[in-house]
Amino acid sequence: MSSPTATEPRATESSVRRSIPPLAQLAGLTAALGAILIALLALFILPSLKSGAHDLPLGIAGDPAAVTQAKAALESAAPGAYAVELFSSADDLDGAIADRTVHGGLVAGPQGLEVHVASAGSTAISGSLTATAQGVGRAMALPVSVSDVVPLPEDDPTGIGIGGLAFPLVFGGIVPVVAFRSIFKNSDRWKLAGLTSFAVIGGVIVAAVLRFWFGSITDSFWPVAGSMALGIAALAIPLAGLQQALGAKGFTIGAASMMFLGNPLAGIATTGAWLPSGLGDLGQLLPPGAAGALVRSTAYFDGAGSLGATLTLTGWIVAGGVLHAMGTRRAARRETIPA
Repeated sequence: MSSPTATEPRATESSVRRSIPPLAQLAGLTAALGAILIALLALFILPSLKSGAHDLPLGIAGDPAAVTQAKAALESAAPGAYAVELFSSADDLDGAIADRTVHGGLVAGPQGLEVHVASAGSTAISGSLTATAQGVGRAMALPVSVSDVVPLPEDDPTGIGIGGLAFPLVFGGIVPVVAFRSIFKNSDRWKLAGLTSFAVIGGVIVAAVLRFWFGSITDSFWPVAGSMALGIAALAIPLAGLQQALGAKGFTIGAASMMFLGNPLAGIATTGAWLPSGLGDLGQLLPPGAAGALVRSTAYFDGAGSLGATLTLTGWIVAGGVLHAMGTRRAARRETIPA
């Protein structure tokens, strides 16, 4: 009795494909590609379409009677948009904004309503809060003024520099893995050294462009460089680990997840708090979102609120290193097993 040959499975698969009518194959492939297109549209557009203020921490300070009236008017103008915290003074409110405890606030008095924002934290949130404050002012029959507690640099008043980091960050984490893997096929040490070196150099390059070309940052060059380096490493090391442990399929799945999930949910341009509930939180647990939050904190807020993002990125790097070590050990065991 003859044993099955290696060509038999391929012949069977080929015969199955031939048995399916061309029209059915065309329709099936078209439907599958259409479903993928719908999924991509949902991933990239739906989060932005459904974004907005929802339970954003907001402070209110000022005259007690005016504060009570402002709080009621705020709830009427934007129900569910803000979670209000009361402060004893405008200085305390500004301190909380600088510490990123709240996204902004209102200072209410008998003579007027002053809205305090941090455009460096999110132009979307500061713009929304300013518009809402105008409605509150009309309800209270008070003039409204705006105070930007943490403004963006004059050379980048809309925050486009840092807001546009999502794709370069993901690109900088994916491409080096492929490049260094192709050059150092037989040396994991040199490959990892290359990824680490690129993360550091890439962080410096991005910080230099933001500082000296775009004018998006002023006096926080090295903190931003370090934040970007950590972000690139948190993408590259896990992808290298997936490639080492699971092969090309592992790398492809990881890279696609970062590109098509981590990228649109990063919220770098608006912050994760502006994205729909749940999606924004998920995005901050992935390297692109955590890196964007860390860069913004170090660039404009002296690192305030950066602990969570730092721990998240560090966790991804450690996980990637563990995966890489597991893959290396498994490959070594296969080589020592006699044929």
